[in-house]
Amino acid sequence: MDVAVCLFTSDLRVRDQPVLRAAVRAAARVVPLFVVDSGVAAAGFVTANRAAFLAATLADLDAQLRSRGGRLIVRTGEVVAETCRVAVECGAGEVHLAAGVSGYAARRERRLAAELAADGRRLVVHDAVITAVPPGAVVPSGPGKDHFAVFTPYFRRWQAEGTRPVVAAPRTVAVPEGVRSAALPTGDVLCPGGRPSPGLPEGGETAGRRRFAAWRRTGLAAYADRHDDLPGDATSRLSPYLHFGCVSPVELVREAAARDGAGARAFVRQLAWRDFHHQVLAARPAAAWQDYRPRGDRWRGDGEEAAAWRDGRTGYPVVDAALRQLRHEGWLHNRARLLAASFLTKTLYVDWRVGARHFLDLLVDGDLADNQLNWQWAAGTGTDTRPNRVLNPVVQGRRFDPEGAYVRRWVPELADVPGAAVHRPWELGGREWAASDHPVPVVELGEGVARFRRARGLGGG
Repeated sequence: MDVAVCLFTSDLRVRDQPVLRAAVRAAARVVPLFVVDSGVAAAGFVTANRAAFLAATLADLDAQLRSRGGRLIVRTGEVVAETCRVAVECGAGEVHLAAGVSGYAARRERRLAAELAADGRRLVVHDAVITAVPPGAVVPSGPGKDHFAVFTPYFRRWQAEGTRPVVAAPRTVAVPEGVRSAALPTGDVLCPGGRPSPGLPEGGETAGRRRFAAWRRTGLAAYADRHDDLPGDATSRLSPYLHFGCVSPVELVREAAARDGAGARAFVRQLAWRDFHHQVLAARPAAAWQDYRPRGDRWRGDGEEAAAWRDGRTGYPVVDAALRQLRHEGWLHNRARLLAASFLTKTLYVDWRVGARHFLDLLVDGDLADNQLNWQWAAGTGTDTRPNRVLNPVVQGRRFDPEGAYVRRWVPELADVPGAAVHRPWELGGREWAASDHPVPVVELGEGVARFRRARGLGGG
């Protein structure tokens, strides 16, 4: 075959990239294509933070391809139509694509396969590119069972399944002459008028691999003991790079497993959780916005309490710290995500979709599978076998931020409150509280808060 198209989606890298590797092997020349999808923008999933990260990632991908003699071809529009147009223009016999898991991705694959076939061309879909183990590779035994709903049995089968070998990056990528490309987009072009968070991470494969290499040396061994340490910030922070496919989940699993140890095993388990959520969403696409296990909840809507939560003004310091970190960095520690989600859904009893939408608006790693299903876990409507689990923000704050350093970092009005007292500021004397400018708790959790609210003339929570 003379020409093939490598259609990049959520796999924006050249190392351990089965889609690119297969296209290079199948054809003498390859068109590395990325389509700025108008459908994603129309659905409201283009945000300033992800646009900025994506722009940097595409620039890095183009640089990686140019170092191998190629370049990234960029088009804008509807993905199926633009891909078919490129295939016709360059005479490609095949289009190679990574398998997705969302309903949107599945519909795109079906349409693309049909339209290419109608023109005598072929779509080749590759598994284990976006996840370490393909969603359909591990299923429970028994008729009609298409996915695991409980993590532990899934994890056992996931471990037994193993991963594919890591594939080398191609040495050269020969691109046909004369293929038209738009300019590499900037964040402003992708999200006009958007204002990215000031503390965003650097996008791209180069930055992602650099981050993993550094964390592997300094943080992996202690991960089992420190992954819930809020002030220690000891997690890998690789979630944005996994979301955009800047790093390979297969390579991460293999690199960590090769080192063994409790930290490596704990990290591999977290990567398996990511695959678990992806296989749930692949089997139940409606779980993106519908209760996986409806429990008849009568949620509150998006009112004043939800607004206070979004602004980090709930009066519960660890929750407020989490929401303020999210707004500043476009990223949030997993423990902080769970605390924030539990407070909104179980304490304020606000619909989990309100919180999930806010997270998607700000998270650089705003992944539909992980975000929505973690929110459902917190709300008790997802796969969790303990739907009534409630995380008390004071107890959790004292446990995972025992000296209050995380809170003081993100809630400056409490910066002068010493030690663990920062988690119960309503117990401060009147003079200290007046100086703190921290909001009164929006709801009562315990008699100490109730007394404080009554003293402020707010009555019951």
